[in-house]
Amino acid sequence: MRKSRLAAALLVAPLAMAGTSPLRAQTVPDPGLPTTAQVKAALDAHPSVQAAQARTEAARAQARALSSGSQEVTFSGSYVNRSVAREGDFDEFDAQLMRPIRLPGKARLDKEIGRYGVTSAQNRAEDARHQAATLLNQSWWDWLGAAEEARIDRQAVANYEAMAKAVGRRVELRDAAQLEADQAEASLALARLCAQQSEGREALARARLKAQFPDLPLTDSAPPVPRPALPAEGIAALGEKVILHSHEIAAAEAAAGGADASAERVRADRLADPSVGVRLFSERGGDERGAGLLFSMPLGGGHRSALADQAEAEAGAARAEAMATRFAVREMAEADMSEARYRHAAWASARAGLDAQMAALAKLRLGYKAGEIDLSDALLGERQVHEAFRMEVQARTEAMRALTRLRLDSHAIWIGDPDDL
Repeated sequence: MRKSRLAAALLVAPLAMAGTSPLRAQTVPDPGLPTTAQVKAALDAHPSVQAAQARTEAARAQARALSSGSQEVTFSGSYVNRSVAREGDFDEFDAQLMRPIRLPGKARLDKEIGRYGVTSAQNRAEDARHQAATLLNQSWWDWLGAAEEARIDRQAVANYEAMAKAVGRRVELRDAAQLEADQAEASLALARLCAQQSEGREALARARLKAQFPDLPLTDSAPPVPRPALPAEGIAALGEKVILHSHEIAAAEAAAGGADASAERVRADRLADPSVGVRLFSERGGDERGAGLLFSMPLGGGHRSALADQAEAEAGAARAEAMATRFAVREMAEADMSEARYRHAAWASARAGLDAQMAALAKLRLGYKAGEIDLSDALLGERQVHEAFRMEVQARTEAMRALTRLRLDSHAIWIGDPDDL
């Protein structure tokens, strides 16, 4: 009779944990994630995104400056009071206006350089938003995963407390040895340690998330980690979109295009821009007056030729860097797809292992109830089920992190233009 009551106490732990099963249905879109509006506001407020947007405005201003050109009118003049023996004093002045003239084709190249600069800055701003969203995704699942483990560990503490109380009652009634009470207390102490550690990790993860994204509203308790599901469009399709919608590639290619245009512009500058102007003068108190046209032109030499060679080499480097960026994004897409697949498979294995552990525990309980299993064996089964729940939630969290990362990199959520998806 008393062993039956203890068996009932042992039954509490897995049943309470099973109540948090990841197999329950999810009916809301993007379960476990903050809303798009919340994420958008949090990303807009992130300093890295704001800095990138400011650099985009700087690129637009530079493009306007390049389009207008640096050729400006220069005014120079002089006044002299001349004293000539036996003739008197004379007021004399000189004034001239000069302006460089861009040779044909250079204005077009300047505008082209400006356009490439704006395109590159815009894509780098979008990539900065992407990186901030990636950080949010990482921090978000750190919080949810730690909170899920903490919930499991708190429930385990409650269950082991019930066990320890039941065994203690048996010791009082001289139906069990003190050793069994010590074993139950040791299991309870271990469960409390696990709970303290997981609660600390939850608090740390929440603090980091809040520090990086103070504008993201967080509930007092984290939402549960949902059951991972493979994307309906398929992992391979999302992997291709990682490359197709990569702002990193677009920025690198725009930078390479700008470097090519800059190299062509420097080559054009081997023939320097001339300057033209007018000159007015008055001498001997106005007895001599005149006006004329001015023309000047630098005669380029080895310096301009070396600058052209430098610009050409830098353009080649930019083209190579654009190719390297494409390789890196391709690698990221392949890694995203591989990780999503194996994380989801790992979670399925962890879930199957949990089911097997719970089935084994049910048999252990029946054996303990019948007096065929010792308390130490029953406690071992409880610990194994507790650990199986922890491993399952860890695998579930990592699967959700990987699947969300793949969707994020493919611009299926949070960033990008939905019309382009």
